[in-house]
Amino acid sequence: MPKTSEPADRLRTGEIALAYPAHWEADVVLRDGATAHLRPVIPTDAAALNTMYAGQSERSIYLRFFAPKPTLSEKELKHFTTVDHANRVALVLFLGDEMIGIGRYDRVPQSTVAEVAFLISDHHQGRGIGSILLEHLAAAALERGIERFSAEVLPANRGMLNVFADAGYEISRDFEDGFVQVDFDIDPTDRSREVMETREHRAESKSIAELLSPERVAVIGSPATWSRHGAPALANIVEGGYRGELFGVCPETDHAETATIVDSITDVPGPVDLAVITVAVDEVASAVDACGRAGVRGALILTDGYAEDGVRGRARQRALVRAARGFGMRIIGPASFGVLNNDPEVNLDITLTDRDPRPGTLGLFSQSAAIGEIFSHSATRRNLGVSSLVSAGNRADVSGNDLMQYWEDDENTHVCALFLESIGNPRKFSRIARRLSRTKPVIVTRNTFTGLQLPPGHAGRTSIAPTEALDAMFTQCGVISAVNSDQVLDIAQLLQAMPLPTGRRVAVISNAAALAQMVSDRAVTNGLEIKFKDTLETTGDDALHLLREVFTATVESSDIDVLIGIFLTEGGADPHQIAADLLAAAQTSDKPVLAIFPGIIDKAAAMDGLFTAEDGELPCYHSPAAAVDALAKVIEYVQWRKAEQTEFVRPSAVAPKEVAALLSDRLHEVQGEDLLTLSVEDTHAILAHYGIDILPSRVVTDVSQAREVAEELGGYPVVLKSTDEFLARRLDLGGTRLNVETPEQLDQEFASLMKTVRDFGGERIAVQKQAPAGQAAILRGIEDPLLGPVISFGMSGDATALLGDWAHRIPPLTQHDVDHLIKAPKAAQRLWGENEQLGEVRVDLLKDLTQRLSLLKDNHPEISSVQLAPIIISPQQLTVANARIAIGNPQQRTDSARRTMSTAS
Repeated sequence: MPKTSEPADRLRTGEIALAYPAHWEADVVLRDGATAHLRPVIPTDAAALNTMYAGQSERSIYLRFFAPKPTLSEKELKHFTTVDHANRVALVLFLGDEMIGIGRYDRVPQSTVAEVAFLISDHHQGRGIGSILLEHLAAAALERGIERFSAEVLPANRGMLNVFADAGYEISRDFEDGFVQVDFDIDPTDRSREVMETREHRAESKSIAELLSPERVAVIGSPATWSRHGAPALANIVEGGYRGELFGVCPETDHAETATIVDSITDVPGPVDLAVITVAVDEVASAVDACGRAGVRGALILTDGYAEDGVRGRARQRALVRAARGFGMRIIGPASFGVLNNDPEVNLDITLTDRDPRPGTLGLFSQSAAIGEIFSHSATRRNLGVSSLVSAGNRADVSGNDLMQYWEDDENTHVCALFLESIGNPRKFSRIARRLSRTKPVIVTRNTFTGLQLPPGHAGRTSIAPTEALDAMFTQCGVISAVNSDQVLDIAQLLQAMPLPTGRRVAVISNAAALAQMVSDRAVTNGLEIKFKDTLETTGDDALHLLREVFTATVESSDIDVLIGIFLTEGGADPHQIAADLLAAAQTSDKPVLAIFPGIIDKAAAMDGLFTAEDGELPCYHSPAAAVDALAKVIEYVQWRKAEQTEFVRPSAVAPKEVAALLSDRLHEVQGEDLLTLSVEDTHAILAHYGIDILPSRVVTDVSQAREVAEELGGYPVVLKSTDEFLARRLDLGGTRLNVETPEQLDQEFASLMKTVRDFGGERIAVQKQAPAGQAAILRGIEDPLLGPVISFGMSGDATALLGDWAHRIPPLTQHDVDHLIKAPKAAQRLWGENEQLGEVRVDLLKDLTQRLSLLKDNHPEISSVQLAPIIISPQQLTVANARIAIGNPQQRTDSARRTMSTAS
């Protein structure tokens, strides 16, 4: 099949000019943590380009144009800012109204090569602008069928040469006629993805570090609300022992003893790193504007009345974020509970509470103010040590993804916990969480519909994937999924105080046999193994001495991995003494120990949190179920970390460029948001390019044709089936006739099936070679507006169709991901011969097929859905009997080979 068609040829020759590609717009974080807006160029950008050009040095102009060029002519300005968004593309980067960079490509006629060039503002050199423009320009070029970039660079232009060299592509260089000729394929490579992710991580981590470790803080209020909001915030920061410079900004307000009060943000001497905005909602926009013009790096907005206030509030919020990002500012909030940084070098407390968690190693993130307050109060009550706490409120800008980027670098944070009411960029979340989970545990609890919709105030995409797909994403990226905020802290206190368990063998010691049995039963239910269970007295000096010896001997035993002590404290047993003895035993080994004290009524003696002593901390619980469930979650995380792989599957013998060309040709037939189901020929061609062969079939309308086709396909036995997908699946309705073994049987079955087909309004029947007997399975892939590609696997039959016995994963997949996907459905045990006459089948071939389909979906968002069904797996081979592919205008994936923040509109 040819790779090109008339529409593709016309696109390459410039006969087609495409509409403004709004999905290329993006807010990005620069190398220094500031934000900027990137978008395709438009003709009215000529003035901004002229202004930027006028500020360039002679050297910069010479390096770009290879000759002195004091000004750009009107003709040149028009040429540079008028493009067709196909063969001539230019992207510009703006900081407010100031253009700070432009990158462009021009396609070499009748080819898949484009020449690229960049111009970066002299005043903004060193902020990573060239790298960002190159990433986004390459992503845009790939959409337009460009495969390779070429550039002529003067040898003296070290900066641009470094941008190309450091991008992670395989660069070829030639020196001729005084120029360095640079050429490289722009398909993302493992190295280029790694470079992009590393740069993104550093920029976003730095951006949050500046917000949480500011050297100067200004609390902004208004005379009408200062006493209720501004003054308490200011006082709280002072009482928290903030180590930096603090200012209050409020006209007509008396000076305070604790901080200097000024009338305007411009009156603060020196740059402000963080502004705390407490003014009424109708004054916030002007406060943000004033901060932006004064060069403030970020703002914490405590004021509410935004996305939660209906259409008007959502519009107000989007405008607020656009304005802030235009100035390069980050926003926490609005409607935030506040932030806390317990680093002793910072001591930043901007939370309006009387008591805050003590310093420690737990990082906490929540969206709503209410959950932020719950986290703060619960951590305080449990005596958990917190490194940082951030409440993002409506999560208009700063998100959980940003905090994970920061925590990865933060030496004070060892455990990360998040309450998510929504996930704006699930694929990015998965990528960051997976990397972070390899070194630091990530605990997440969420609302029921988290991940199925965007945060409040963001543009209205919703997920179409099964709710289980998000759970699967958490599982594959190592996230510890908690059912509620209480379980988050149950898990966190165990992780914070104890080493990770190396296995699932548990010892239980108690002073009540019923309690020991209760814990044991719960442990076995959670898949843990009880290796030792003992009941001992806890009253009397000799009893306590024996108890201490048993604790120590148990944790030193090579037969156990975890010690659980559960004790009733009525009748004289002192929980503090028992906790101290358990902690002392824990200090003699590298095994986790936890204590459970159910039934304590006296609040003064309550043991629900971290018991602390000079030599360490011991996690204590009221509830046996909560303690054991938390331990089981931690052990699951340890098992994931042991099995985690860093290399994603890359099957051989695939041809993504050929598929991209075919899809590009067919997309011209797609109308709006409608989907186009591809022909059998196109479907088979696409799958063949990924090494997936479909069992041949032919469509016929009469029995003589059916006989001829049966011989062409290699003889009997054959299968007859309706071309109607629904009817073909329904064996009970007679839509498929299996094991047709002779011409005479074919005549009979054909006549019977044709009658059924005509009853359903059809006239055609497909003839196909009978596959060897085996287990039947289904593989599906969809393009979800939020999650991106989702791969689903199930066995054919009622377990899947009626009971939803599916498993899901989000590409890209490691081999470990593929293994778990295939094993996850309950009915999948049939593949290994469980209770079946057939015996074990070729699961290795099924895994290879899954890898190939996963790569197909990951590479091609244009494929809206793909289904392989049935897949027949026998002890000798695998056969794909049928396939269907539908394509649509590709939704812009929320995570791709370019850096971008969550959209604010």
